[in-house]
Amino acid sequence: MPEMIMMDAEERMEHSLEALHREFTTVRSGRANPKMFERVTVDYYGVMSPINQVASITSPEGNQLYIKPFDKSLLSKLEKAVLAANLGVTPNNDGVGLRIVLPQMTEERRKEGVKLIHKMAEDNKVAIRNVRRDAISEIKKLEKDKKLSEDDSAYYQEEIQKLTDRFIIKVDAIFAEKEKEIMHI
Repeated sequence: MPEMIMMDAEERMEHSLEALHREFTTVRSGRANPKMFERVTVDYYGVMSPINQVASITSPEGNQLYIKPFDKSLLSKLEKAVLAANLGVTPNNDGVGLRIVLPQMTEERRKEGVKLIHKMAEDNKVAIRNVRRDAISEIKKLEKDKKLSEDDSAYYQEEIQKLTDRFIIKVDAIFAEKEKEIMHI
């Protein structure tokens, strides 16, 4: 039973880490990255759909992205969705798709990006600590119900803390890597 609690906690922490990776891809660094549009949705026949499900997004050059809808009638809606997303880019409609030239990132913009990913990383650490809290409370409940000895309870609580510490270190490493990517000119 305590092993199941440990496995569940580790799995939930791993999911939290994967979510952080996904969130970080939406933050712009120096290069054009199609994933920065992952959260942008467009009205497709009454259903709000992510852009990558209704169009192809390519990077013809290092500072450019090209969004080509699968259905040409979506072009104007795509343009409005990109503008509404407040990503700091202006799409150029060429009649077939949207060409987006990404401006050089200013020092101020880079610092904003770092602030944003710092907040994301801190939120992720909180989520990991919440998983720790839940797991430890389950272990304590087992001890209270006399299904686990006091020594075993202490051991598993310590193991859960070690697991938490490992994941916090991973979050810090991912943050440092993304920060370096954003600040790199």
